[in-house]
Amino acid sequence: MRPTADAGGEAGAPRVSAASLQRSVTVLALVALAALIPLLGPSLALDGTGEAAAPGVGGIAFLRTVLFAAVCVPAGELFVTRLARRVPGAPWQDTPRSWAPVSAAAGFVAALGLASVVATGNLVPRRLSDMDIGGLYQSRDGALALLEVNAFVVLGLCALSRRPGTQVWPLAAVAVAEALRAHPTTEQSPLIGSGLTLVHVTCAALWAGGLLYVLRTLLRWRSSAPGEGAALLGLYARVAAVLLAAITATGVCSTLRRMPPGTVLDQLTTTAYGRTLLAKVLLVVVVAVLALWARRRLRRAADPLTAYSPARAEVVVLGLVVAVSALLTAVPVPIRW
Repeated sequence: MRPTADAGGEAGAPRVSAASLQRSVTVLALVALAALIPLLGPSLALDGTGEAAAPGVGGIAFLRTVLFAAVCVPAGELFVTRLARRVPGAPWQDTPRSWAPVSAAAGFVAALGLASVVATGNLVPRRLSDMDIGGLYQSRDGALALLEVNAFVVLGLCALSRRPGTQVWPLAAVAVAEALRAHPTTEQSPLIGSGLTLVHVTCAALWAGGLLYVLRTLLRWRSSAPGEGAALLGLYARVAAVLLAAITATGVCSTLRRMPPGTVLDQLTTTAYGRTLLAKVLLVVVVAVLALWARRRLRRAADPLTAYSPARAEVVVLGLVVAVSALLTAVPVPIRW
């Protein structure tokens, strides 16, 4: 029996290696695709609109994509870890390795890059002498940029500490800073806009980051606790429905604040902001369809874990939504007609 087992092990090794290689190539391809959206998206969105883009809009959109993703990953881990404790019999202590430290480092670099742009008067810095670091403390945008940089430093320290749950505080600081940054004081009712953005960003981070960590947890439990993994996915799906409703409501309200109802249809095709928003809406519709498909499989399929496939596609499209959302913050805000 021993030679047979050895031979089987040798035959199985290449298959595992090939599967691992395929996953790595897929991840790299998806990361490259997500990076192309903020880098090439501005030129496509602005084409023929007559609007002028800010200097370095592609780079800024890319940095915001990294920053948003760096918020989604640890937020999703905290969210799903809490959900896993509510699943009876689930080995919630046996969870995948946290990506929060790496995410915090990436978020710190992105926030530092965005702060350097603010320190140069919202221009792309060419050399260190172009930046007025001290001036960051004297402006609202500069203070918010510094808050995000420091928040990611604290986030990394919390992720490496014995109490990873404390990450919620620096994550909340980044979300608040982004909400305030998106609505300057010159805007009409800026606090209302900031409140809508805060709810929108928080729910989106929990939705996207949570699904990613749920899928990682399912892979971890696929042999030891497959039933509990399916239960965790079902619990997440119920909460995700509420998150989607909140995202939709806040998104509609924010859109109507920036584009009056009578101009929405026209601006969706004639402005860069409208075109980017339309692309985001279409991607969210695709995500919703995939979510419904996964939930249908959870309820009716003989093996509930077959819902993994549409859920995996859903998290891929959610990654594209994050990139398009970052692009939305970089294109010119539409003029209220």
